[in-house]
Order: sequence, then structure tokens, then C-alpha cells
Amino acid sequence: ALAAASPARRELVAGIGEADSVAFDFHKWAQVQYDSGCILVRDRQLMLDAFAQDASYLTTTARGLSGGAPWPCDMGPDLSRGFRALKVWMTIEAYGTAALGGIVDDCCALAARLAASVDAAPRLKRLAPVPLNIVCFRYDDGGAELDALNAAIAADIQESGRYVISTTTIDGVRALRAAIVNHRTRAADIDGLAAAVSAAGDARRREPIG
Repeated sequence: ALAAASPARRELVAGIGEADSVAFDFHKWAQVQYDSGCILVRDRQLMLDAFAQDASYLTTTARGLSGGAPWPCDMGPDLSRGFRALKVWMTIEAYGTAALGGIVDDCCALAARLAASVDAAPRLKRLAPVPLNIVCFRYDDGGAELDALNAAIAADIQESGRYVISTTTIDGVRALRAAIVNHRTRAADIDGLAAAVSAAGDARRREPIG
């Protein structure tokens, strides 16, 4: 959803306004601290029907602490919760949507750079297109046990403390998944990741997978 903040990528989410509901996280691309999930719902009454509680100690009044309706707890499962919206408002107020759109563009450009590095590497194989900021690929030297090998590579990379990548499954095979969301990520980080995956795979081929 936050791709809409980028004029260059807004068309990729064209029609999102027609959805009945949209869920996304501000603690990723929007650079807000964890946790900060968001849901946009077209018909608020559906939320009230699902979550509002008719309890005597939750009765609204015209004045005082219980004044006003609906209460935030009437539109979700939490009766008590922190003021998560404040940090979202402050981020947008301080930096503006144009700056957030710039972060989206930068992250997508870095993802494209990683995809190009993967495509150029002899033992790396990209497994999906890269329209935004996620690159799915894997080490593939044509050998055996590639799923187990890539799972081990992911753990090795994570434990090195240099990069945080995850794994997923695409068309039935294990993939390494890099999601570029941090505004501090630079081209050198991207180039280093591709090299690190190749090196980890080569090292694993010289020893048992475990």
C-alpha cells in the first residue's frame, strides 16, 4: 500500500481504493518503530458489528471519561492499547509523504540493483520478478539438496550479523528473500549481500550441510 507514496510506482497499486479493506505495516517502509500495523476499512459499521461490546461497565455517556462514541476498542479486539497512531502521525508530520515516497523509490532501486547482481552471479538464480522492494533468489550450482543448502546459507548469513534475510518457498523450492525497507541501506550493502550468499554457498559445498 505504501508504494502509493511514490508517484513513479503508484500505478502498481492502482485500484487499491476499491478494496473493502487494506492492511499494511508502518514499521517497515514508513520507518516507524515496531509495532505499527494499520488497517483501512471502507465500512466502519462492519468493525463495530464485529467488536463492539454491550457491557454495563463500557457504556458511553454524553460527558466525562466515557464520553463520545464509538470508542477505539469498539473497532478491534483490544480493550486497552497504547497510542500507536501518535508515532505514525509524528513521522508524517515531520517528514511528509514526499520523503516517504523517496524512501520507497530508493529501496526499489536497491532491490533492482540486487536483482541485477543475482542475475550476473554464476551460482545465484533469481526466482521471481522484482516490481518493488523484494528479491527472491537462491544459490544454485546445479548440485543436490539445494533446498537444505539454501536454508543453511540463510542461517549462516543471519548468524554472521552482517545481513538479515529470510526464506520462503516459490514454485515448490526454497528461496532466499531480501526485503529492502531501511532508509540507511546503501549500494555497498546490496553488493555485499550478493557476494556473501555466493561465498556462503561455496563454503557449504566444501563441508556437510548442518
